[in-house]
Amino acid sequence: MKFWKKLSKSEQISHIQEALAKNVNFSVDASLGYPASKLDGKVFYDDAPFLKDAPVLSTYVANPNHIGCHTTGTSELAFKGTQAIEKEVLDILAVDVFGSDDNQYDGYIASGGTEANIQALWMYRNFFKNEFQAKADEILIIASEDTHYSIAKGANLLGLDWLNVPVDFETRTIDGLEFEIKLGEEIKKGKKYAIVVCNMGTTMFGSVDNPETYLEWLAMYNIPFKLHIDAAYGGFVYPFLAEKNTLSFLNPNVSSITVDAHKMLQAPYGTGIFLCRKGLIENVLTKEAEYVEGMDLTLSGSRSGANAVAIWMILTTYGSNGWFEKVKILQMRTDWLCKQLDDLEIHYFREPNMNIVTIKSNRIPLDLAKKFDLVPQKHNETNEWYKIVIMEHVEVDDLADFLFQLKEHILFAD
Repeated sequence: MKFWKKLSKSEQISHIQEALAKNVNFSVDASLGYPASKLDGKVFYDDAPFLKDAPVLSTYVANPNHIGCHTTGTSELAFKGTQAIEKEVLDILAVDVFGSDDNQYDGYIASGGTEANIQALWMYRNFFKNEFQAKADEILIIASEDTHYSIAKGANLLGLDWLNVPVDFETRTIDGLEFEIKLGEEIKKGKKYAIVVCNMGTTMFGSVDNPETYLEWLAMYNIPFKLHIDAAYGGFVYPFLAEKNTLSFLNPNVSSITVDAHKMLQAPYGTGIFLCRKGLIENVLTKEAEYVEGMDLTLSGSRSGANAVAIWMILTTYGSNGWFEKVKILQMRTDWLCKQLDDLEIHYFREPNMNIVTIKSNRIPLDLAKKFDLVPQKHNETNEWYKIVIMEHVEVDDLADFLFQLKEHILFAD
């Protein structure tokens, strides 16, 4: 690891204080032109003594705006200190976790995985328009039926068609035969370009897609494509547990990645991350944003710098080794749960390098699912699966309690 280091609490506080000192200070600086200020002082007390030991809260009150993209060009100089913190976060993820070369990526901290996924679709739609003079009805989004709903939302917003590829019910793997048939049909309709979305941990199953299932057929038909990885859930788990990860920038076919910090990293909600290779994000330049210093290349525009500081604090509290230890413990708890389910002869799906276990709904009574807050695949009578996500708060004792009551139900049913 080049950038990802563990820091002491005093080192973290000092680093954030130095960053805030480089930002405009709305409490003392005569900053006349910004349509912004610190948080309202009648509600948020910027002189509270505990703030000096609370870097995230201090940043929240100072209210830095991270509008724009800080990996390319220039940015608003008023917030250059905390913008540098955001760049440090992106370095850790793009280079240390996902294998990019130094300074060969762009990205920003988004509001979540939904925004980051739509940013990718938007960027590639414009890429094909700019590079190939493609029409919207010639561009096809390709993703599996287990893909996050943000892809359907993005397709709707951008006026693009989505090829919803079936998966095997038991293994959740992409149905290559069905994809070949459906792709042929779309080509006959005039589709010439493809935006491919592969999952590194689907929301319901934690399943991981094999991109080659898509790419071999696209190559056969000579279809230009861009490959986006939705690692919103799995990005802070799978790369640390999988011996081989083809869904990173080490794979030359991968052009962009989405990660969510507000899932496994336990950052505050509103902290997703978008990463892409150099030379792509310029396709979503909003030239009309002339009053913004630098280039606004993001979907969201204004963004809170406190989110960047929160992610940075978590990453530097653990360091790379500490984070690996954390997810390894979660993997062992997941292994334990699966062993108990095997003993009870209860069928489930689980990707070995993820911490989600999805159980067929016919084995789980509804009252037990509600008691333990199991999440259904569908919130109606057609639901076929419930999922358990082994997060930090889910301890073996909690799992044992669930299993004991499940076993009682099985014995009573028999």
